[in-house]
Parts: sequence; C-alpha cells; structure tokens
Amino acid sequence: MPDFCIVGWAHTKFGKLEEPDIETLIGEVAGKAIADAGVAPQDIDAAFVGLFNNGFSRQDFPASLVLQFLPELRFKPITRYENACATGSAAIHGARDFLAAGRGRFALVVGVEKMTATPGPEVGDILLNACYRKEEGDIPAGFAGVFARIAERYFQRFGDQSDALATIAAKNHKNGVANPYAQLRKDLGFAFCREASEKNPYVAPPLKRTDCSPVSDGAAALVLTDADTARGLSKAVRLRAAVQVNEFLPISKRDITRFEGAAEAWRRALDQAGIKLADLSFAEVHDCFTIAELMIYEAMGLAPYGQGARAALEGWTAKDGRLPINPSGGLKSKGHPIGATGVSMHVMAAMQLTGEAGDMQLPKADIAGVFNMGGAAVANYVSILERL
Repeated sequence: MPDFCIVGWAHTKFGKLEEPDIETLIGEVAGKAIADAGVAPQDIDAAFVGLFNNGFSRQDFPASLVLQFLPELRFKPITRYENACATGSAAIHGARDFLAAGRGRFALVVGVEKMTATPGPEVGDILLNACYRKEEGDIPAGFAGVFARIAERYFQRFGDQSDALATIAAKNHKNGVANPYAQLRKDLGFAFCREASEKNPYVAPPLKRTDCSPVSDGAAALVLTDADTARGLSKAVRLRAAVQVNEFLPISKRDITRFEGAAEAWRRALDQAGIKLADLSFAEVHDCFTIAELMIYEAMGLAPYGQGARAALEGWTAKDGRLPINPSGGLKSKGHPIGATGVSMHVMAAMQLTGEAGDMQLPKADIAGVFNMGGAAVANYVSILERL
C-alpha cells in the first residue's frame, strides 16, 4: 500500500465539558484540523467520523453534522465508523483505505464522544455493549468489572500485581500534568494510587478508582493525504504501518491473561514497518485500566509473558526509561471519550514526532507506536508513525 501521512490535527480538552453535544464538539476540531494542515475545506475529498454512542447521545447518525461547520463538504462522502473503544482508529483506517483506492487526495477524520451527560449507572451499562452480553452482560461494575475479572485471573497466575498497577497509574497521572488537553492533571503519587481509601475506593476489586480511566467528553481530528502531497506541506507524519487484528469477543474462548490479538497486531505492524520494538522512541497505548497497560507491555514484546510488572517497577516505561509509554498521560489521565480516543492517540504521537508536544515533549521522538483496542483486546489496532 502507498504511504499516507497525517498533515494536520486539532484536539479539544478532555473532561466534563460545557459543550452541550457532539455537534458542538465536532465543530471545535473539524475546521481547525484542516487549517492546521494548511489546506482549504474544499480540498477535503471525504470525511470519516468516529462515534461509539450506543445511547450516550440521542443524536445518532452523526456523519453530516460535519456540514454544519464545513458546508464546503456538501455532496462529498462522509461516513460514521464504530468499533467500540477503537472507533477512532477504525475511522483512520477507513480514511486511509479511501485514499489508497484513489478516490481522493485529502481525508478528514473526526473522533468524538459526549459521555458525562449520562448518569453513572447508565454509562456502565452502555460500555458493557462492548463485551459479549450473553456471558459478560451481568458482571457488576460495568466494564471495570470485566477488567477486574481479567486482573483477578492474572493475579492468580502470576501473583499480586498491585504495586505494578499503582506504579502505572502514578506514572500516567504524573505525565498528564504536562498535557494541556488532559482531564486529570494532578500528580497523585504511588502511595495514593497503591492504597484503597475514601478518595480512592475500589471500583471492582482489585481495581481502584486510580486503576480506571475516567468518563469523558471530547473530540480530536486529523487530516490524511498521500506522501507525495504531504511533502509539499509544512509538516507530515507518515503511517509507516497500520494493522488491525480482531479476536474472539467472549473472554471464555481465549486465555484472557494474554492479549493474543494485540500481540499479533504488534508483530504484524513491526514487520510491516521493517523495525524492531527497540527502534521505537515511545508509544501511546490503550490504558483503559492499569491492568490493560501491564498486559500490553507483554503483548508488544517489551516484557515476557507474566513479567510485565518489571517494565513498570524498574522504570522502563517512564518518560526517561528505555521505552516511554503514554507520555501524554494515556487514557488514565488524559481521559477516554470513546470515539475520540484513537484519533487523540495518533494526534499525541504526531505532536511528539514534529516537536509540537510542548511540556510533554520527549528529548528523542523519532518513531512512535500507537496501540488502540476495542473491548477486552477484541479489536486491536497498531500504527507505527514517523516524521516524513
């Protein structure tokens, strides 16, 4: 497949936002991303909108809401994408495939979600739509309960990993302080994250509040084009590899102490890019829960199976470690508005690679990995990015 590049982007702050609906959030980023790319709205040949929804908003069918702010896109193809928490990456893949088919030169991708207007119990029930309802639909505490069950099984096999989970939470909260878009910008420290307390209660044992990404609103957008066109623009980040791998939906059909679909996606992406994991400068990964980040260390090959805790406890994944993970603060600190997450992760990586990450900037940012997953490692997307 030909090379494609991210050439512009925009990002709202994540959190409990005053913006009343997804329409307003789309308007916050769509035009700004196009302007950041240095092209005109009429240059966009198609748009791809990522929205999970499933009841968060009464306004479903969001594709043409883009036209409220960009009337120049009228009569052009605009499509809504949804693939659980990997919705944003699914929209990026749709845009890339549109360009690869020769149907256009520029594609706009928008990821958006409005979650905080929904009552808490309903949020938990809506998120359970990303699991296998026939078997997992009655697990208490919503999706936190699903990952708590995963954590319990992992702990049974490899011992209590609470120190490692607290280290991951503390790392991501510390990183998030430097992210102006992050929902939770407070360095909580290891001790607070390690112990259950009135301010850090168990959500679904062994997972505490600091082990869980927050309910969030937000949007992010980016513009894709081919590499030849990108060379004539002010900045370009190449999609050196982009891989999707799907896994069984029921956790009963797999060994849930391993993210095997994620591991396969990482293997294919590194092979497609022609690099090894050690060639990455950093990675943004899907830490919806701290146990997920721990298991992603193993899936990506940073640590052997069952030894992911070492990567956290020995500082490998800190900003000054051998492979910084989530210098943006990750989902844990930045927030996790479902449809926006995958787009946001690519934007955060692109900012690092172009030296535009501000206080988040790493001293070395040459090649990045992005891992975004839907469900409990069901829809697995890995991108390898580098500055063109």
